Amino acid sequence: MGEPKWDGFRAGVRVDAGQVVLRSRSGTDMAPAFPEVVAGAAQLPDATALDGELVVWDAAGRLAFERLQNRLAPRGAGAARAAKEWPAQFVAFDLLRLSGTDTTGWPYRRRRAALESVFAARRLSVPWALCPSTLLSRAIESCSHQPESSLLLRQLAQSRS
Repeated sequence: MGEPKWDGFRAGVRVDAGQVVLRSRSGTDMAPAFPEVVAGAAQLPDATALDGELVVWDAAGRLAFERLQNRLAPRGAGAARAAKEWPAQFVAFDLLRLSGTDTTGWPYRRRRAALESVFAARRLSVPWALCPSTLLSRAIESCSHQPESSLLLRQLAQSRS
């Protein structure tokens, strides 16, 4: 299975007992800059972690990386204003934990099926988006997310306090 490359920030989100952790691949806390994603985490099952990408779209429906970069600095009221002007979406492409169960040992196809099931059962909507997936061998060769998914899971687990 493979997914398209997104022009955004790789991120992981974890929800535990109402507490939301949103971190970059390098471990930076991104929650203050993306309050709409943190608020949207209420749609996710408890004790769940996703791997994905934060993106922002422009008015023409194209990815707007510069707008996304501009979202990093504002905090508090500034972040809320930025979220209204340039809302971010979390494009999910892997399920790292589901209702307390570590899924990283599962084959990717099983994780993908579980991720699709979460989206369908929970009727996830903005700020959530499900990354399209393909079985095309060329896409598989150019896109391998498992190593980064494991890194994000470790970082999200370490942030548990």
